[in-house]
Amino acid sequence: MTSPQVDKYGGDGTSGGPAGGTAPAGVTAEEGYERGLGSRQVQMIAIGGAIGVGLFMGAGANIAKAGPSIILMYALAGVVIFFIMRALGELLLYRPVSGSFAEYAREFLGPFFGFATGWTYWLMWVVTGMAELTAAAIYIHFWFPQIPQWVSALVFLVVLFGVNLISVKIFGEVEFWFSMIKVTAIIGMIVIGLGVLTLGFSDAGDTASVSNIWAHGGIFPNGIGSSLMTLQGVMFAYLAVELVGVTAGESENPEKTLPKAINTLPWRIIVFYVGALTVILAVVKWTEFSEGASPFVHAFEKMGIPLAAGIVNFVVLTAALSSCNSGMYSTGRMLRDLAANSEAPKVFGRLNSRRTPAFGIAISVTLMGIGVILNYIVPEKAFGYVTSVATAAGIWTWLMILISHIRYRRGVRAGLLPASSFPAPGGTLFSWVAVGFLALVTCLIAYDKDARVCLYVGAVWAIGLAVGWQVMKRRTPQDGDGTPAPSYAGAPGGGPKG
Repeated sequence: MTSPQVDKYGGDGTSGGPAGGTAPAGVTAEEGYERGLGSRQVQMIAIGGAIGVGLFMGAGANIAKAGPSIILMYALAGVVIFFIMRALGELLLYRPVSGSFAEYAREFLGPFFGFATGWTYWLMWVVTGMAELTAAAIYIHFWFPQIPQWVSALVFLVVLFGVNLISVKIFGEVEFWFSMIKVTAIIGMIVIGLGVLTLGFSDAGDTASVSNIWAHGGIFPNGIGSSLMTLQGVMFAYLAVELVGVTAGESENPEKTLPKAINTLPWRIIVFYVGALTVILAVVKWTEFSEGASPFVHAFEKMGIPLAAGIVNFVVLTAALSSCNSGMYSTGRMLRDLAANSEAPKVFGRLNSRRTPAFGIAISVTLMGIGVILNYIVPEKAFGYVTSVATAAGIWTWLMILISHIRYRRGVRAGLLPASSFPAPGGTLFSWVAVGFLALVTCLIAYDKDARVCLYVGAVWAIGLAVGWQVMKRRTPQDGDGTPAPSYAGAPGGGPKG
């Protein structure tokens, strides 16, 4: 194992050094980072990654479209997400690197796919950060309408930037408490809801019943087609669950913490999504929910709980800040990985004295700040467009994880790669199932006239990536094609190309 002070730049992790080349075989790719994320923080980051604004706010629109069947949609998508995370887990224990899925795409599919995945994941977090910052400012406006929204957004932007700049330990601690608030709120909602159902207290006690789940038009009141159309929104709620993979290069003990974080994912989905929505729809019939309103706020108000709107507003504010915090963390690491492979300017590869990719984070934060300004001049529908773009970028990332896993398993079977200590159950079978599911979701997005705008944006982004790739090849010629040659790291003699 290399020293944490020596990275793939050939320097000490603080000056950047010459960029270029993929990680050598067998290197754990600590890359100069501080392994400052403990088990407690990684576990809570993994939990928080599965709970976001997509659940607290987005579930309202999904319930209005699908009725009680939304529970099944979240469960179905949750199963697929678990397949994706087990595939990622096997790759992470094969080679834990901070570049994560971009590194694996580069190794198993070729340098262009690593380039495209890294920049696409960066785009996902930048556009998500734009929406979350503006959303957070709106939530503050709920309590303090006299404060201009741009002021709140700017304050949050600066504070979270500082958190990410200081050290990974501070980021981990802030994310730990953000996640703790979200988890506590959902568990509290479930406990109170079960109390209403069993003991009949609160204003909703007379009408609360498990039969509300099927008594108002059945499980699929608007048809199976309407339920399937919610899958794109459901998948947005699961964005960031893969964030645990980005922490691999900075986890104190990835061999122990990462499998634990991934294996507990089904329980998190069962409790925080399936459990919470089941209780809510039993306490309040689904016909009372509408788009644009948080189902959690409505359920608390229906129960007659004092300050319900304020409580949930605080929790949703926390979820937005948590997402933005994670976005700043991810973008800096992904830009550094791109710089390490000559796929981004060398300056993005530099670490500050606290071993954080300060310049990459700063550029990403600047673009997030531009998004806040833009949200003053675009209609509210732009938020829907932003979330659909983020979902499309997330689907690409998940596909790269799955296909990389399939290629990795092929190398293991051929005896060219060492087996991972955390193999995915079923080999590549469930990875193929997940690929098919993501293809279905993409078709559903194309069918939805409002959501398909993300495919247009994706086409423009793909053209931009293709142009950027050609420019990069001309500026950094290597191996005759402008990029480091792909290889199966750890394979005898370098393994097969591609």
